[in-house]
Amino acid sequence: MKALPLAGQTAINIQAGSSRWPPKRSRAPLRACAVLLAAIPILSPHALAQNPQVSSNLASPAQDWASDCAANEVSVILHPGSFLRYHLHVVDEKGDQLRDQIETPQGTVARLIQRDGQALTAAEDSAERNRLNSLAASPEAFARRAQRDQGNRKMGVDLLKLMPDAMLWSYAPGQPQPPDQPATGTPLVVLDFKPKPGWSPPNLESELFTGLEGRVWIDPRTRHMVQLEADVFRAVNIGWGMLAHIYPGGTVILQQTNAGGERWVVDRIVERLTLRELMVRNIEQRLLFDAANFQPIPPVSYQQAIKMLLDTPIALR
Repeated sequence: MKALPLAGQTAINIQAGSSRWPPKRSRAPLRACAVLLAAIPILSPHALAQNPQVSSNLASPAQDWASDCAANEVSVILHPGSFLRYHLHVVDEKGDQLRDQIETPQGTVARLIQRDGQALTAAEDSAERNRLNSLAASPEAFARRAQRDQGNRKMGVDLLKLMPDAMLWSYAPGQPQPPDQPATGTPLVVLDFKPKPGWSPPNLESELFTGLEGRVWIDPRTRHMVQLEADVFRAVNIGWGMLAHIYPGGTVILQQTNAGGERWVVDRIVERLTLRELMVRNIEQRLLFDAANFQPIPPVSYQQAIKMLLDTPIALR
């Protein structure tokens, strides 16, 4: 099993080849699963026996934790009534980009502020300003984009509802904790998962569940996922292999954090996949996603959010 960088370590993201597959909606199952990929400090059975809180957390069936966690993750995707401004760093087939991003009731808007780790040139910033001003003047175009995003969210919610029954869940031996978990904090509940024999995927996206095994860390107070690591341990055919064939060895790490109050957000994704698209060519797909500097904001229109972005000074080169 190939090791991936854990939280706090540097991740290198390289795109070999160019592809639009899988589209964002097809990546959602990957970001809903994971596996132990590196040595992690383990609480000994003796330590667990001395901690009544840990013992009580493990009294209920593991699937109950999985079901509660999946239900709570719906609020992470939909976040009704909660809006944030934050920086989003993404490295994918489009390159290395840092954006200032604002959520609104109508959808999310973002301004490119760095490319390849460098400030934008005056010409690049001018092009970005023109793009955002055009978007502000085109409510119909923005509404179409927002509708696509809403479709992606719905698909993610549907997959989350499937996952508790698609997998077999068990408590991880020794309840290993992530290395960055505070020593004085309440231990996270740790579950292992693997495909349930005989489970039949109801749609194309959920076919990926049949080839994933992994581990998930759950906050026992809120029953929100804190970390998930998944491994594609056997080949997966999407659409009988005609749309895509995902090779074994792919890995995904997903981390979440509390951004204040009851709002939880995905703040890190590391994805590495090898796949063959449309029975033609192999693609090495890499994604690094980091979100930071979360600031709660009141609800504003998407045009007001664009004005906020454009009114914020940025460094140029």
